[in-house]
Amino acid sequence: MGETGEGPFALKVALHPLDPRFEREGELLARLRTRHVPRLHDRGWWVEEGTPFPYLVMEWVEGEGLYEWGKEHALTSRKAMKLLSQVARALEATHEAQGVHRDVKGDNVLVRANGEAVLMDFGSSNYWQARTLTHQPPPPGTPQYQSPECQRFQWETRHQPRARYEAQPADDVYALGVTAYRLCTGRYPPEVELKQTEEGFEFVNPPWVPPERLARVCPELAALIRQMLMDEPSSRGSAAAVAKALERAAKKADRRADEPLSQSPVQAPIPGRSWRRPLQAVVSWRPALAVGLGVCLMVGVWWQGQTAPSGESAEVAERIRDMGEQDGGPAGLADSAMDASVRDATPAVEQGGLALEVPKKPFPGQHRPPCAKQEFKINGGCWRQWPDATPPCAVRTYEWKGMCYVPMFDPPRPSTSNPP
Repeated sequence: MGETGEGPFALKVALHPLDPRFEREGELLARLRTRHVPRLHDRGWWVEEGTPFPYLVMEWVEGEGLYEWGKEHALTSRKAMKLLSQVARALEATHEAQGVHRDVKGDNVLVRANGEAVLMDFGSSNYWQARTLTHQPPPPGTPQYQSPECQRFQWETRHQPRARYEAQPADDVYALGVTAYRLCTGRYPPEVELKQTEEGFEFVNPPWVPPERLARVCPELAALIRQMLMDEPSSRGSAAAVAKALERAAKKADRRADEPLSQSPVQAPIPGRSWRRPLQAVVSWRPALAVGLGVCLMVGVWWQGQTAPSGESAEVAERIRDMGEQDGGPAGLADSAMDASVRDATPAVEQGGLALEVPKKPFPGQHRPPCAKQEFKINGGCWRQWPDATPPCAVRTYEWKGMCYVPMFDPPRPSTSNPP
């Protein structure tokens, strides 16, 4: 590319050499031409002592995270619709380029000082005919934003370690619906529960809580949020159709759209909805310690330097991201390498869900005997007893002989780049 112009630019450099995900991200960004996605200026290889590290040089986006911006700027339905329509336009361009973002959420959207939204972080993205980089579940993305069809696939193929979920544009639209719900209400949509019966496991729909019962959401925006969260992918509409509908509603909505979206008391939910929220409860079978993409360096620079020719890199160990992101961090690169055992760390566990029985075989990457002190050997894996907990156990814990346990895993290795 080698385009010249005024900076500053964002320089994204891998910590590990020959990182193939940089090629995928760079290739998709190179196809996009919209002000709601950072423009790619250059890409190539920085060679250090004969070892090539891929880099991307992108437009520097100065802005604030979508959720934080909404809290600090007296957000209204009209403002929310304008911002969401711009994210939908970014997805429209991505889908027209035969790509999918796969990690749409408020933390990956920046709002500029002029009020424009920019969809960021294409590190989890994919495009048609791109080579496979993730070979084991779970798929890339943040669990709270994954579509019902994605989560059903994960549950139905839980005993097939090589099964891969192919994300579609409808998955991005659904994630935009979750983003809209949380932006307006400060909460995630209600979660579906997974319950065990005599016949097996059964998904149970909770009462639907419309966003307008949690905040002063205007009818037009509430209806579009419902549409994006439909259980049937074809009922959600394309990103282009959603963008057009949001833009039209932002122009034509009455004065109710200008009321601040301040949270109001939760009223009784409406029973008997015919569609469901994503099957969040199915993630309880996953290992308690998820893995994700590496966080890459983003710094403002005036670009200059020597580069190596770009080209297709060799397959390398995939990146994993530090835990602790507000949304739980993206998950999906389960075949990534993990280093350095931390035996005394107990994974975080959410309360209030249904725990499953300890599986007959260890999870991929789970500690194997000999187990460390205070760990128990169960069915060939190492487990830690959850303190002072008895069945019914919490989400992501497992029941064994009347007690609750969590599987023990190695922590993620350091991310692929250093903080600025």
